Amino acid sequence: MTTSDDAPRRAPAAAYAAAAEAAGRAPSIHNTQPWHWQVHPDRLDLFADPSRGLPGTDPDQRMLLVSCGAALHHAQVALHAQGYEAAVRPLPDPDRPDHLATLTVDEHTPVTADAVRLAQAIQLRHTDRRPNVDTPVTAEQLDELRRVAGAVGVDLHRLNADQAAELAVAVSHAEDAAATEPAWQAETGQWTGPGRPAGTGLPPEVIPDRRPQTDVGERDFGTRGTLEVGGGHDKASTYVVLFGAEDDRAAWLRAGQALSAVWLHATVLGLAVLPYSQVIEIDATRVMMRRVLSQLGHPYLVLRLGVADADHPLPGHTPRLSFDETTTVEPG
Repeated sequence: MTTSDDAPRRAPAAAYAAAAEAAGRAPSIHNTQPWHWQVHPDRLDLFADPSRGLPGTDPDQRMLLVSCGAALHHAQVALHAQGYEAAVRPLPDPDRPDHLATLTVDEHTPVTADAVRLAQAIQLRHTDRRPNVDTPVTAEQLDELRRVAGAVGVDLHRLNADQAAELAVAVSHAEDAAATEPAWQAETGQWTGPGRPAGTGLPPEVIPDRRPQTDVGERDFGTRGTLEVGGGHDKASTYVVLFGAEDDRAAWLRAGQALSAVWLHATVLGLAVLPYSQVIEIDATRVMMRRVLSQLGHPYLVLRLGVADADHPLPGHTPRLSFDETTTVEPG
């Protein structure tokens, strides 16, 4: 992709379609991909798709909104790399709660090398559930990730050692609670088992072959995959919390945009990312995480950051729904 200001650019409708296609690579809880796009000649509309929601695990659609917010930011990144700065109108229609955002473009913007790298990171980004190596995240890298989260109105707090220990307790409580809830177990099995919907869910190659021996546990999917976790203990990882002052649908959508921004920039920086949503899904552990934040705000998501083991193959990418399954192109 060229970075010349004079380079030819797609017409807006084609750029919207390309952005919707790129947004299909966004992260989502259990890889449910709970979004639907409508491409119009003059705008791009994002809708939630409740048919791919998790009513047992996520009854208030908190994680659905976070997932859709990540797709929204992916679309913004893709438009920027095509020479368009997207204006976003969140939750534009109070009478249609599933209508989450409208994107429009106006004037061209220069296509920079940074914009291209960030768009390329959409294809490279993946979840890595293996323990990280003993190379720490630098202060400069963390400052960069804090900056990009702040650009969309979300704060990023790094957990100190004591707070990371509290996170480990919260994760353990969340896993214990999930183990006693049939709805959680059924939905996890639906999206990780052999009968998961085509193009979605978590295949065996992205699920660890055994529980990693780490200080902060990981989600128990109730099944063993084929991803080799190695013998590391994850001592150098950094844990951060995305949080903010509000705790409503608009805030959850912003949290998803921040998740995408942090994850794509972390990918460019060579960092591996693992989200811990289970401590947010459950009311009691979400309260625990708010106490970890000293009541400074509402926690939206916890992320583990670190450096992956370069001597072992990366986990595979999760499957994706096709463009036609997630997008409607309206006639011009």
